[in-house]
Amino acid sequence: MAETTQKTKKSPTGQPQNPKRGGGKLRGLPKDSPAVRLSKTLSWLLRHGAQSEGLPMRADGFVKVTDLLENPKIKSQALDLAGLQQIVNTDSKQRYNLVCEDDIWWIKANQGHSIKAVKLDLKPIFTVEDIPSRTAVHGTTKTAWLSISSQGLSKMTRNHIHIAQGVSGNNVISGMRKSCDIFIFIDVPKALAAGITFFLSDNGVVLTEGNDKGFLEPAFFLSVQNAKREALVGWEDPTKSDSVLAVPSVPATSTLVPNEVIDGMEHKLGDVEIRS
Repeated sequence: MAETTQKTKKSPTGQPQNPKRGGGKLRGLPKDSPAVRLSKTLSWLLRHGAQSEGLPMRADGFVKVTDLLENPKIKSQALDLAGLQQIVNTDSKQRYNLVCEDDIWWIKANQGHSIKAVKLDLKPIFTVEDIPSRTAVHGTTKTAWLSISSQGLSKMTRNHIHIAQGVSGNNVISGMRKSCDIFIFIDVPKALAAGITFFLSDNGVVLTEGNDKGFLEPAFFLSVQNAKREALVGWEDPTKSDSVLAVPSVPATSTLVPNEVIDGMEHKLGDVEIRS
């Protein structure tokens, strides 16, 4: 893996560090349990906040566990290596990768970064067969669909658009929130033929940067379904693509309620944090 440096004015990614770290307040909502707030804080640090918190990060996204545990937000919770291992091992979406190299422990988020200098070691997808489920579907909300239907999916502030291998609740580990009520099935072969690149993260999320403007255009939507798994009105034509990628018929597993998630990504609305 990538080597790190000991420079004080720049991080291992070459980005200037901010010597002024944030306070010890955890991320999340007041109603969240301490464990949930700690998990949200860990996710935020490894995906978005390392630079602003003065946390050195390698180009491949790894940070030293000793550095992480010294961050004021984490240190205030008296978290140790054993506690961090428990968080990683019990995370239902397998968000993190914790490794030991030459007696030094390192941790990274498997996907979801907005730190532009981070270049994850991702598995390229060359054909739809490189996706274990042969399915690529993005979950979103009715509100977000109003813009997505014309503009396409956007990576927004993140480095990639996140796409799941199926609908949440159907053996899907990560890549989609349970609260999504619009499902956009992606025509991966058509997109690949057009030069769109796709990758597979360590926890099975399909990732793409989209086009040169960061969008995966509606031309690459195979079909769109609502929470009842019915074709969305105005988007019913299954013959719009000759792709071999099939849309599986999977029954809805729960009543899906729209929320403030925009495009299935992580955002802040005031003090509200959404993770995927």
